[in-house]
Amino acid sequence: MSKTRPSQAHGGDDAIYRIPPYFYIHVLDQNTNVTKLEIGPKTYIRQDNERVIFGPERMITIPPRTYCIIENPVVRNADGDVELDLTGQAKLNHADREIRLARDPFPLYPGEILKQAVSPLRVVPANTALRLKANFDFTDGETRRVAGDEWLFEGPGTYIPRKEVSIEETIRATVIKKNQAIKLRARKETNDRDNNARVTGEEWLIKKVGAYLPGVYEEVIEVVNAVVLTEKVALHMQATRTFTDFLNVKRKNGEEWLITMDDTDCHIPDVHEEVKGVVDVITLTSRQYCVILNPVGTNGKNQLGKRKLVKGESSFFIRPGEKLERGIQDVYILGEDEGLILKAVEACFDAENEVERKPGDKWMIRGPCEYVPPVEVIVHAKRKAIALDESEGIYVRDMKTGKVRSVCGKTYMLTHDEELWEKNLPPTVETLLTSGRDPSADRNTRITDTNIARNKTMVVTYRVPHNACVQIYDYKQKKARVVFGPHLVMLDPDEQFTQLSLSGGKPKRPGVIRSLALLLGPDFCTDVITIETADHARLSLQLAYNWHFDTSKAEDNQAEAAKLFSVPDFVGDMCKAIASRVRGAVASVSFDDFHKNSSRIIRSSVFGIDDNGKVRNRFEFPQNRLAVTSIDIQSVEPVDQRTRDALVKSVQLAIEITTNSQEATARHEAERAEQEARGRLERQKIADEAEAERSRRDLLELQSQSAAIESTGQAKAEAQSRAEAARIEGEAAVEQAKLKAQAQEIEAASELDRLGKAREAELKYIKEQNDLGINKDRDLARIETEKTQNIISAVGADTVRAIAVAGPEHQINLLRSLGIQSTIFTDGNSPINLFNAANGLIGGNPFAVKAVKGAASGSGDAKTREEDNE
Repeated sequence: MSKTRPSQAHGGDDAIYRIPPYFYIHVLDQNTNVTKLEIGPKTYIRQDNERVIFGPERMITIPPRTYCIIENPVVRNADGDVELDLTGQAKLNHADREIRLARDPFPLYPGEILKQAVSPLRVVPANTALRLKANFDFTDGETRRVAGDEWLFEGPGTYIPRKEVSIEETIRATVIKKNQAIKLRARKETNDRDNNARVTGEEWLIKKVGAYLPGVYEEVIEVVNAVVLTEKVALHMQATRTFTDFLNVKRKNGEEWLITMDDTDCHIPDVHEEVKGVVDVITLTSRQYCVILNPVGTNGKNQLGKRKLVKGESSFFIRPGEKLERGIQDVYILGEDEGLILKAVEACFDAENEVERKPGDKWMIRGPCEYVPPVEVIVHAKRKAIALDESEGIYVRDMKTGKVRSVCGKTYMLTHDEELWEKNLPPTVETLLTSGRDPSADRNTRITDTNIARNKTMVVTYRVPHNACVQIYDYKQKKARVVFGPHLVMLDPDEQFTQLSLSGGKPKRPGVIRSLALLLGPDFCTDVITIETADHARLSLQLAYNWHFDTSKAEDNQAEAAKLFSVPDFVGDMCKAIASRVRGAVASVSFDDFHKNSSRIIRSSVFGIDDNGKVRNRFEFPQNRLAVTSIDIQSVEPVDQRTRDALVKSVQLAIEITTNSQEATARHEAERAEQEARGRLERQKIADEAEAERSRRDLLELQSQSAAIESTGQAKAEAQSRAEAARIEGEAAVEQAKLKAQAQEIEAASELDRLGKAREAELKYIKEQNDLGINKDRDLARIETEKTQNIISAVGADTVRAIAVAGPEHQINLLRSLGIQSTIFTDGNSPINLFNAANGLIGGNPFAVKAVKGAASGSGDAKTREEDNE
């Protein structure tokens, strides 16, 4: 509501205050310090001892369905009049408040305060309520309210405020849908809407579909959604306190149970229930089974320590306290080459074999069959037949006797009293077996570890190469056997290979070569030895020996064959023996003699000389039947540097003499070849010049012919090109004229089309603009008409009439208040218009002219004085 404040002088120093209707001022009497209220319409003349401290101010207007709050309201008597004290001051209810509803405009008395401006009353819609609280004791109709009481004001309705009541909060109804409920809690002892007594802190559910408005002492905790149950889903519940569930079953505190689709289609958890989780159904096919630990019995309790076997096809839920022992397991399907080792954990009866089994018994079943172990039996192991070739085998140990045997060349399945046995070999032997290197290859190569892992349960096999043999020792029988190749060796559990450690390198070093097979030769080895002649010349010899083993008797006699392995390092022993003989023979001859006859000296020292004075052809070692058949001297180098330098000088001198002779022969031969080549070159040069002259003559003839052809062809080509150019130019001019005509036609058509579309668009634009202007004018006229109608309907006919007559009535009242019956002002020249006398007097502005009326005592004459306008 808009306020219009009348003009006033600041500080309240004006003498005359014209107070319009529905305006008021506060006037302070400075003699008595009493503030009084003056209400318009009136003209108030301020006395010298008075001061206007407030106003003129418009009165407070409270429209319908609104209110305001006044603090320190005035005291009124039974008739509604304001009570005054002895000094004339309005009495006030200090520190009190008054709520005023729609009424006539009223002023504020001195001391009253507008605590809350005019505000609309609070409309409470449906499904909504206000929680109210009494701040003071009062009587609400027939209800007695005490301070601290709370109650609800439920909608729909308009709440009329009271000074004794405060609004705590707005409560809105909770919509409960299908398969939903709300959980409530009592804030203090109360009765719910079904008139059930509730204690403080108690919780309960409301499942009725619709809008629910909580009571004054009810608190909505949450909206609980129902869990839809299917054939594949169940609810795992736990009781938080002892209660009776919806199936009328008494549940104790901490008890757990399942709710399935057989109990209900959907379930809303009660306030004393807690959903521990959703349990999925367990489905077993015809090839599956499972074992349940602590199964639930007929009394609904878990049978602790028991086990239950469930075979497929079936579907079930795991109940609280139950669990699967090893999950869902597949039925054992055994083929013809498969079997199961079973072990009894409890006493049971084996119906298949009709035998009583005691705990700890083991037995075996063979396929083909399907087997599901009962709860008293566990599957200790699963066996599968091992297919073995004639060259393959496995080590098997009997767990009752401890005996180990090898099974070779057949398909074998371990029984329940047998297990695979691992045969361990020395690391070097393992390396030699897994390396797969041929013993006849380069034996000087060192053995390195490989990543190939041997299956220790398989029988150890070794392929003895041709012209080789291996020795195998049986630690159980304490005897050895020698196997000649080619042959496949298969070790028994108590047998081991005899490992050979031979010397290698140049000069020979022990332990360089490791092998399982002994090569029988013929073979060779190379060694470097140092000798010293009789004249103390030290020489380094590199010798190569050819050797082989004599096996003529060893293949048929194991005693003779064992001699082959009697010398562990036959290579080192052979090289040492030969080196010893060579050093002894060379020590008795001089360097020059040895340099000339080195081969004969070394061979005779090693092989010896027979009775005829000839050098023998072999050197034998009777301990291991080793025979050296030849010796090759690969190099002889002096160890002493001076001897080596002298030998080099003599060799260089011989080489220089040979080189000079070869150079002279070559130079003579080169000069002869040069003379012959020069003669051939001269003859070829003369022949080439004659051929060049003939070629030049042919060239000149061809040039003259080509010049004639060129002149004739050029003239002809120029004539043909000019004719072709003229023809092409004419055709191009015709085509260009056609294209220009088509282009002009297209341009004219496009310009005509463009102008037509432009005119059409311009006409459409003008039409739409005119339509928009007409619509705008029509809408403005309609809006103006509706505005006038709404103003008139809002103001009302009575208000319009009151506004129309307000001016004349105000002028009449002003004249009456001044006590003037009639007044005429004229200068004698103008005619008198009595109809506008009042307007001319006051000038149409009640605040423009100030008149002071004075009356003389006893005479009754009226004096009128006109003052200038400020």
